[in-house]
Formats: sequence, C-alpha cells, structure tokens
Amino acid sequence: MTAHIVHIVHRFDTGGMENGMVNLFNTLSPQRYRHTVVALTDYSDFRQRITAQPVEFHALHRAPGHGLGWTVRLWRLLRQLKPDLVHTRNLAALEAQFVAAAAGVHATVHGEHGRDVFDLHGRNWKYNLLRRAARAFVSNYIAVSRDLESWLRQTVGVSPSKLHQIYNGVDSVKFHPRADARPAVLPPGFADADSTVFGAVGRMVEVKDYPMLTRAFIQALRQSPELAVEARLVIVGDGSARAACMELLAEAGMAHLAWLPGERHDIAALMQAFDVFVLPSKNEGISNTILEALASGLPVVATAVGGNVELVEDGVTGRLVPAGDTENMAQALLGYLGGPEAPARIARQGGNARRQAEQRYSIPAMAEAYAAVYDRTLSGRRTTR
Repeated sequence: MTAHIVHIVHRFDTGGMENGMVNLFNTLSPQRYRHTVVALTDYSDFRQRITAQPVEFHALHRAPGHGLGWTVRLWRLLRQLKPDLVHTRNLAALEAQFVAAAAGVHATVHGEHGRDVFDLHGRNWKYNLLRRAARAFVSNYIAVSRDLESWLRQTVGVSPSKLHQIYNGVDSVKFHPRADARPAVLPPGFADADSTVFGAVGRMVEVKDYPMLTRAFIQALRQSPELAVEARLVIVGDGSARAACMELLAEAGMAHLAWLPGERHDIAALMQAFDVFVLPSKNEGISNTILEALASGLPVVATAVGGNVELVEDGVTGRLVPAGDTENMAQALLGYLGGPEAPARIARQGGNARRQAEQRYSIPAMAEAYAAVYDRTLSGRRTTR
C-alpha cells in the first residue's frame, strides 16, 4: 500500500531545504510513498526539478501577521487530502502540527534544517515555548546536523527516542570535479587557466553574510595587490544583499574582478568553473551547497557555525573561520593564492573533499534514512512527552 505524505513548508522556493526535498522525491520509490507539498505562502518553479514522480502542490497564501484564516484553509485541505503522514519543516511551518492534529492526522514528522537570522542560536523563549508545546503532537523529529539534534534534545526537550539525525545527500554524478579546462559559463575574459576563482552560491540574505565575504576579498587584495591579476570572486544568487556587495566592489575599484549574476540554474557547471568554494554564513544547518562543492572536488572555506564544522575538516577539505570575521576570512582566501604551494593545496584538499562526498553523503542513503523514519512513524502511535 502506498503511503500518502503531505509535506508542509512556509514557502517552496530556491534553497537548500527545498533542494533536499527534491532529491527525496526523486529517489524514494513512488510505490512506497506519494507526496503532496503544501506551501503556507506560495511556491515557485523550483518544483519543476521534481522529475521522478508527480507531486501535487498547494499554496495557502498565508498573509503576514497573526491572522488564523490559514489554519482553517489548511484544516479543510488536510481533511480533503487525507494524508497518512504529515511532515513539517522548520519553525515557520511548525504551527501546522496543531492543525494536523485537529484534522485527525496521527502520524507526524517535524524536520529542523537550520535557523534564520532572527534567532541564530535557537534561544528565543517565545519560539521555544511554541516548540515545546508542539512536542506532544510530533511523532518523530529529523535534524539535518548533530548540532541541531543536540539543540532539540537539550533546549527544546525532545525525547532521544523520537529524534533522528540524517545528513542531506548530494548527487555525486551530477556534481563532479572538472576533468579538463574550465567550462565556459563565466563571462568571456573574466577568468583564464591561471585564475583562482572563489565561488559562492546561495540566497543573498542577511544570514548568509555575503557582504562579509566581499569585504574579505577586497581586504585580501588590498593587502596583496599583486594577486589581483589572479583572484576572481563569483557570488551566484539573488536577494537583498546583492546590491550591497556590488556597491562595495565598485567603491573599492574591484567590480571587474567579481561577477554577481543573480539566480542561476546551471549550478553544477558553475561549480566546475570555481577553484575554491566559500560560505560566509552567520549560521547553517547542513549546507547543500557545501555538499555540492565537496562533490565537485572543491576546497571549502566556511564559517565555523552550525553544521559547517561537521562538513568541513580544517586543513583537510578546506578552512574554517569565525563567523563575521573579515580579517580571518581574508587570510583564508590568501592561503589559496600566489606561489606554487597554493595550487597544490587546492588539488590536495579538493581530492579529499570529493572522497568525503562519495563516502559519507549519498542521496540513496539519505532517502532510506527518511524512509525508515516514515515507516517507523506510520507503524506506531504518537507518543507524548
């Protein structure tokens, strides 16, 4: 019998959480599960990446604020869909657990994929009050990192018996190291064979802190101006910080050394055009872009926050730097520039990165771990604590 799972998210758009959902839908057997996605606000064309089975989408167009009209619409929709299991993700969708209970759904999962800038460390007492109130309605929890798993246990008070840590998987066939010349996806003349391209991919929002990366790139080249002939910066993604980063580069006279193309959909090819991947976030769950960079054979320079410290081994697969620390980030970038030791460091750490991606972060292993939680949830009755 095929189990019907309804996945409830705040919004389904370009992002790491959504990418993980797409990988899950494209991997789990449609004979075992069928999926419906309910976005409390709206969804985007990102859903077109789901190719292995049809997935129905619904948007509730929840308005900002504390109105409760969306709860009635969700209750009616759940009564219509009759799911076997409801899976909510992150704080913004957690209230849907109460609606699912009212609609008679007795098998539920809640996933924590990371925290946003308004509560970087999960300490907001109002949010945690909501999380604790929801514990009785959640059958099982999934945390994408050990950091989030520990926080759910120690701060939210989730019983260890209901807690499951599952790393995201990465497609190591789609994302792989470049074999020959740099692919022609960068602007003509922007980078040649001797360039070192620092690449970043992600939503350009406050929590990702791309202005810090931009300032670090500028500081590194002011410290060693002779390296400007070699160093290039690419930040792929759209959001409120994009204009600020472009302004910083223009004011420094370095706009010609950087490319900020906005949102792109050829990420695998772009990764092959990079030499080093950089993630300057203030906090992270488990970054899909880091996983894709590792699979692409790139050293990763990342801030030592959240799940980043679980993915990047300092000095082995890249570098870890303190969050918000422009000086340390600049020094980390300089470590991959100039002199014969830099290319050797990139090659060595990139090789280590690829091996780690292949051995630890396969999509089939991730999908089976989710399936095990779904099956356990479907076969048992909800326990309270």
